[in-house]
Amino acid sequence: MQIATVVIPNLNGMKYLKDCLDSLRRQTRTDFSVILIDNGSTDGSADYVAQNYPGVRVERFSENRGFCGAVNAGIRMSSTRYVILLNNDTICDAQFVEQLVAAMEAHPDCFAGSSRMVQMADPSRMDNGGDFYCALGWAYTPAKGKPVERYERARAVFSACAGAAIYRRAVFDEIGMFDEAHFAYLEDVDVSWRARIYGLCNMYVPAAVVRHVGSATSGSVYNEFKVRHASRNSIYLIYKNMPVLQILWNLPFLIPGFLIKMLFFVKKGYGKEYITGLAKGFALCRRDKKVQFCWKHLGSYLKIQWELWVNVIRRAVDF
Repeated sequence: MQIATVVIPNLNGMKYLKDCLDSLRRQTRTDFSVILIDNGSTDGSADYVAQNYPGVRVERFSENRGFCGAVNAGIRMSSTRYVILLNNDTICDAQFVEQLVAAMEAHPDCFAGSSRMVQMADPSRMDNGGDFYCALGWAYTPAKGKPVERYERARAVFSACAGAAIYRRAVFDEIGMFDEAHFAYLEDVDVSWRARIYGLCNMYVPAAVVRHVGSATSGSVYNEFKVRHASRNSIYLIYKNMPVLQILWNLPFLIPGFLIKMLFFVKKGYGKEYITGLAKGFALCRRDKKVQFCWKHLGSYLKIQWELWVNVIRRAVDF
C-alpha cells in the first residue's frame, strides 16, 4: 500500500526532468507514486516523461493554470496519507521521501514538512529551510545563502516551502487546498497559515535533502511577473488570514513594511510592477475568500501574532 504521492508541476522543464525523475527512482523508500501535472508545455517535456517514465502518471493542461492549479489537480488525484510537492528543477537525495514520511509519522500534529533545499550550483549553501512571516508583511527565508551546517537541526517554521515539501493529505479536506487566486507565489505561506489557525504546526526536516536550481520557470530572481504577483498576493494573504482587529493591530508594522518593499523595488527598476500588484491585491479581497474568525481558534491567533512580532526581530538581526 502506497503512503505518499509525489506531485510535480511542470512548465517547459525538459532540461531538468530527467535528473529529477531519476533521483526519485533511487529512493530508499519506494511505496509512493508520481504524478506530473503539465501546465501547457511547448517543449515536449510531457511527451518525454510519458515515453520514458511509464510509472509516472502524466496529466496535461492545455494552458498554464499556475502552480496552484497544477498542484491542486495532483492533490485531488491522490488518495495516499501524504502528498509531496516537488519542483521539476530539483534532485532528491536517496532518503528524501523516507525522511519526510518519518518526520510526519513522528509528529501527528504537523501539517507540512519543509525539506532542506540546497543550492544546485553550490550544495554547501542553503536555498531554503522553511519560511517565516513577520508583522511587516514580509515572508522570508532566513536560510537562503547560508552554510548548510547551520541548519542541521529540525525546528518549527511558519510555513513549508512548497518547492519540496510533504503535506498531510486529510488536512486539505478541512482547511481547503492551495488558493488558485494566488496563481503563484505565497500560496504555500497561505495554506500553511490556515493550518496554523486550525492549531497545526509546520516543521523543517533537515534529513530530507534536495538540490534546487531555483527560478527555473519564472526565469530570474526578479522579473515583472514575479514582482507583480508577489506584491498582489502579499495584500491578499493578509486580508485573507488576519481578522480585521489583527490587521488594525499590525498596521504600525505593515505600513512601513510595504513602504520599505516599495522603495526596494523602485531601486531595482520594478516600482511600477510592485505598485500595480498591490492595487490588484486589494481587488482580490472579497469577503467570501476570508478565513472566518472562530473563537475556538483564539489561542492559535494569539500564538501566530506573537510569532509575527518575534519574526520582525529575527528579520532585523538577519540583515
